[in-house]
Amino acid sequence: MAPQQRRARTRRLAVVAAAVAASAALASGPGFAAGAGVVRVADPPAPTPTVPAPTPTVPAPTPTVPAPTPTVPAPAATEPAASAAPAVPVPSTTPAPPAASVTPAQSPSTSGESAAPTPSASPAMGAPAFGAYLDYGARGVAGIAELSEWLGGSKLRVGHTYLPGDRWHNIEGPPGFLDVWADWRREEDDRMLVLNVPMMERNEEGVSDAEVRGLLRQGAAGEFDHHFRALAERLVALKVPDTVIVLGWEMNGITYTHRCGPDPEAWKKYWNRIVSTMRSVPGQKFRFDFTPTRGKDAVPWTECYPGDDTVDILGMDSYDQPTGLSFDEQVKEPYGLQAHVDFAKAHGKPISYPEWGLFRNGDNAEYMRRMIAWMDEHKPLYNTLTDYCPHGVWQCRQNPRSSEVYRSLLSGRLDGSSTAPTTPAPSQEPSVEPTPAQPTPQPPTTDPSAEPPVNCTPMDLGDWVEYWLGGKLCFRLDWWSRSG
Repeated sequence: MAPQQRRARTRRLAVVAAAVAASAALASGPGFAAGAGVVRVADPPAPTPTVPAPTPTVPAPTPTVPAPTPTVPAPAATEPAASAAPAVPVPSTTPAPPAASVTPAQSPSTSGESAAPTPSASPAMGAPAFGAYLDYGARGVAGIAELSEWLGGSKLRVGHTYLPGDRWHNIEGPPGFLDVWADWRREEDDRMLVLNVPMMERNEEGVSDAEVRGLLRQGAAGEFDHHFRALAERLVALKVPDTVIVLGWEMNGITYTHRCGPDPEAWKKYWNRIVSTMRSVPGQKFRFDFTPTRGKDAVPWTECYPGDDTVDILGMDSYDQPTGLSFDEQVKEPYGLQAHVDFAKAHGKPISYPEWGLFRNGDNAEYMRRMIAWMDEHKPLYNTLTDYCPHGVWQCRQNPRSSEVYRSLLSGRLDGSSTAPTTPAPSQEPSVEPTPAQPTPQPPTTDPSAEPPVNCTPMDLGDWVEYWLGGKLCFRLDWWSRSG
């Protein structure tokens, strides 16, 4: 074999070996159930580290235009009886199932966005506290300030993250995982930390109804109390005893092992045990948010309500779905937005929207306008937009019209103040985006279902890897022949 051929073969084997090694290393991480080209709609990806990754010391850069994307833990909305992440039953909560993926809309050009839009009217007094789910770790914290800048200095008081639901150790809040969020919360007295907490390990592993029923009864009998006591002690030690706990979210669906449907009575008893256990820890000031997904889903969420004594906030995860459902229908449907507001009022509870955003109806500016107006009218304690594709408007470039509405309506909000900030919004988006300290998912710039380029061989690296890469990795195996 000629020297040039040997070198070419060596390069090819090195490329393949590197890809396989990367696939093995990344795919071994617990599953984010979202792959490139697959619309993941359940919750934002919650990490499942057994040992927390080191916190980056340099904050992630501000996206040049609404930038990238993050089903764990998580963020979202569901279509009744269908909405799941890959390898898990249809999400009965938040986002709906990965059915047809939404074709990305053309990204707004930076030249057409020279400055943050001016709000059509000054924010009303008592405007609700708001924020966005941006990432589960340090990038999420850094993104809060960046999103605020994009909104012309609006005050984002709410930080939202998720605990992994893969194993009990991580549900207890492993050392190092929540520290960066606790630091952010303590910097200003009026900030709010919202933490989604799974009620079961193996929370997105498609556990059968029969096994879920048995686990719920074990929980109701107190067998898992010590895990939640450990979490409560951890939060108190981090000096964030007033954290809002979104416990067992979207319980009215079928996605999660902590779902209510297999045994509503056992589920309610289990919820009450968890709350009582966490409240027994000295120094705690937790508020517990009962958050179903909008609509009936697999079971009416009212059948899962555990009682006024252990619920402090009545939340709802509400995405723009199913396909063709207008906002008025989302308001009026059984167990929909109006029913949620009425139920909370009857029980004397404030409302919240921990997860909301676009979904089945694509770049829907009308939904964005109406949902913001709904929250301004009904004044939830807080709301956090799920800001990754297909739901978001800042980190997701495929929704330019909705992004414009969100930015124009929320720019300059100072959370309850009718005065806009004196510092003008940046006159121009950054032209260069520095390399982030850790991988950042990039939204696809073309239809995810499109064929790979000619002469380019796609590498099967697995859903988790492809999610973070923003698509399939494709190698042109003839590249070395052109190098001479």
